[in-house]
This record gives sequence, C-alpha cells and structure tokens, in this order.
Amino acid sequence: MRKMISKIEGNMKFLIIAVLLFLVCSILRPGIFLSTLMKFLQMTGETIPVLLLIFFLMFVFNIILDARKTAQYIGKKSGMSAMALSVVFGIFSAGPIYMWFPLLADLKEKGMKNSLITVFLYNRAVKLPLIPMMITYFGLEYTVILSAYMVVFSIINGLLIEKIFTPKI
Repeated sequence: MRKMISKIEGNMKFLIIAVLLFLVCSILRPGIFLSTLMKFLQMTGETIPVLLLIFFLMFVFNIILDARKTAQYIGKKSGMSAMALSVVFGIFSAGPIYMWFPLLADLKEKGMKNSLITVFLYNRAVKLPLIPMMITYFGLEYTVILSAYMVVFSIINGLLIEKIFTPKI
C-alpha cells in the first residue's frame, strides 16, 4: 500500500484527498455538500464558454505567429510597436515560464532589446484563462483596472530596464 501511495505524484494526492473530503462531507453534511457542488457547477458553467474562446484564440495565435519571424520586429531599432507586440505576446503566452527562457535568450542573441524581454515577462502575469475567475471574485472594474495597470507598468519597467542596462558610449 505504501509503495502504491509513494508512486502517486503530489498533485494527484491532493486531488484524491479533496475528493475523499467531499465524499465524507456528502455523507456527514449533505446540505453543505449540495450547496457547494451547485456553486461549483454554476461557476464552471459561467467560465467554460470564456475559457474555450480564450484557448481557441491562444491556439490561433500560436499557429499564426512564429517567434523566429518576429525577431526582425523586436530589434534594437524597434519602437513602441515592438512594445505593443511584446505586451500581446506576453499576455497570450502559455506554459511554464522556464520554457520561454531559451527562446528569449535566442531572441536576445538576435538583437531583442532588454526592454522587450522585460515587457514580455511582466505581461505573462496577465493570465487570460483566469480573468473570468477574477471577474467573478473581484468584479469587472477591478479586473480591468488591474490588468491595465499591469500593462502600463510593464512598459514603464521595460523603459527603465533599457535605460539601466544600455551601455553608454
């Protein structure tokens, strides 16, 4: 039994414990269990259409946009259009952050500015799949203002990084 339990990964252990707790709750307190289940199903029903749209858009952008081709648009002489492109790429990027480091290093070798890397990494914090949940918990106004601040401050931070790390000749 212990060998079987030790083979289960941490995420799966958490899921099993959560399911077992819900089963115990359903037996001991069926009213609480049903109200929790109904709230969960309601939130899932509200967020699934938006999530499907977002995943579809991310899929389309991943097909259309090739990072190697965009290197020419994000070089040393790029301007605010490159900043905007970096914001969009950062928001639509998916997957673990460490998977992006080799690509960003490759783009930096090809001439990508430090400011654009900063803006890209900063905007990865704007998680499109989580926006519906943020709206549910915090409201639309808060979510829009927070996201806008994150985009604006990513550009400010990018410009500061460029000032700090650009060699003075």
